[in-house]
Amino acid sequence: MDIRTTPNPVIRRAERALHRLNARHPWDHNAHFHRWVLRSLPPGAARVLDVGCGRGDLVRALAGRVAQVDGIDPDPRMALVAAERCRDLDGVAIRRRGLAAHAETLRAEGTGGHYDALTMIASLHHMELEPALAQARDLLRPGGRLLVVTLTVPRTRLGLLWDIGDALSNPLIGLVKHPRPVRDPVPGPSIPVQDPAWSHEELRERSREILPGAVLHRREGFRSTLRWQKPI
Repeated sequence: MDIRTTPNPVIRRAERALHRLNARHPWDHNAHFHRWVLRSLPPGAARVLDVGCGRGDLVRALAGRVAQVDGIDPDPRMALVAAERCRDLDGVAIRRRGLAAHAETLRAEGTGGHYDALTMIASLHHMELEPALAQARDLLRPGGRLLVVTLTVPRTRLGLLWDIGDALSNPLIGLVKHPRPVRDPVPGPSIPVQDPAWSHEELRERSREILPGAVLHRREGFRSTLRWQKPI
C-alpha cells in the first residue's frame, strides 16, 4: 500500500490534517539538502554542473564555493528564472537544455568528462534512469563526484514504514525550521513536478552496473541520496 495514493478515508483525513500543518510551517525539502551537497564536493572542486537547476537556488549556493557553475534545465520558465537570479554571479552559466542535450553538445565540442562534480536535486526522476546515470558518469572527470537527491516510491515494507515516518516527521521539521506560522503565503514560480517511478531498492539495483560502489541512503523529506565517485 502506498500511503500517498490509497483511498483509505482515515489516511486521507490524516493527510489533510498534516497538509494544513505543513502549510503553516513550510520548509524547502530540496534546499534542505544543499548543505549535504556542499559537504560532499570533492576537495579542490572548480567546476560543477547542476542538472535540473530549477530556480537556481543550488547554483547560487555552489557559486560561493567553486569557480565555475553550469546550471541546466529543460523548462524554459525555470531556465529564465535561474538566469535572472544568477545574473549577478561570476562564473555561472545557465542554459535551457536537458542532460542528454548537454552531454551531446559537450561531446560534439570535445569537452566532455571535465566536471569535478555533478549535482541533481529532485531532477533524476524526471529522466530515464539508466541513460541519465550513464550521461552523468561520462561528464565527470576521474575522481569527480555525482551527488543525487531524488524522490522514490515505497514498494517494500521498509519503504512504507519509512514513508510513514517521513509523513509524521515532516511537520515537526517544519516547526523547527519555520516556527512562525505562515498566514499569507506569497507564491513563487512553480517548479514542474512529476511522481517518481522507482523505489529506493530499484534505484540501488538499477544503478549498480552503471555506478559500481555508489552509496545510497534513505533520507528525510521523502528523499533518497546517491553519492558516487568516478574511479581515478
